[in-house]
Amino acid sequence: MKIIDSERTAAFKAFVDSHDFFLVAGHKDPDGDCVSSSLAAAAILKALKKECVLLNAGPFKRPEIRQYEKEFTSQVPFMSRQDKKACGLLIVDCSELSRTGDLADELKGFDTFIIDHHKTAGLLDGAQGIIDPSSPAAVCLLAMLYENLIGKPDPQTARIMFLGLSTDTGFFRFLREDSAEVFELAARLVRYGANPNKIYNHITGGKPYSTRKLLGLLLSRTERYCQGKLALTYETMEDTKNYGQEGRDSDALYAALLSVEGVEAAVFLRQETDSSCTGGFRSLDDIDVSAVAAKFGGGGHKNASGMSVQGKIATLIPQVVKEFSKILC
Repeated sequence: MKIIDSERTAAFKAFVDSHDFFLVAGHKDPDGDCVSSSLAAAAILKALKKECVLLNAGPFKRPEIRQYEKEFTSQVPFMSRQDKKACGLLIVDCSELSRTGDLADELKGFDTFIIDHHKTAGLLDGAQGIIDPSSPAAVCLLAMLYENLIGKPDPQTARIMFLGLSTDTGFFRFLREDSAEVFELAARLVRYGANPNKIYNHITGGKPYSTRKLLGLLLSRTERYCQGKLALTYETMEDTKNYGQEGRDSDALYAALLSVEGVEAAVFLRQETDSSCTGGFRSLDDIDVSAVAAKFGGGGHKNASGMSVQGKIATLIPQVVKEFSKILC
């Protein structure tokens, strides 16, 4: 992770100083990093005496972030042309307006600053920003900006930042030997008031019993491809009907699949509607699943990416396997 230098800090501060009011938006179907990045951005703006509205199209499905849903709205406030010129847009944990879901059309035309860490990210035309794929979470960038501009965060803000860092790193399981700065940031957040034990239990506990039943079904349905290097499973609409959407635990599924000897990548497909699917990709070491996700219009990290596409699981599976065969076989 690169340390945010004075030049990038100054660029962000200049953007904030040039606006009276802000919209802070993250990607639809938010995760811990998206929510914590949004809240960290709001904390910075509040400390700089700026007002903001936190936007997210939802849904807030993950148990660890549900308590923060009340801080967000899915409605962009009405603004006059003059108000819109005075308003800045901060996009966190994504860089494409399309990833904000139903908010996308209403967010066009604002002066924009993007803070993201995804490998496939890029700045929108005319936008400024800080995009650093070496950062394991977008909230790391917000935490450093907070320290540079404000100083020591209060305990509640530190806990929110640690939550986002924990969820996007698999509670530090995904970090490598070049992650000393990340652990140093984590240590500072602990000194500021974050409790790793409580946050770990908050992230991993409280799962509905139905999710354990679904996990067993998904594991039993798993098939291996690419000479055993790829493990793939899927969830049907009938599965969703039977087991619900509350407390899904894809992290436990990926961990189980990637723990199998010889498996280097895991795919989880879900039939969301009759004509659309989502997919999650995870990998070990040097296997770049973001390259596969990009083939289907998705993206993300080198070892953790996703997609949302039109189609059905039965026809999608061979297409996904074909793309993985190019990097695994």
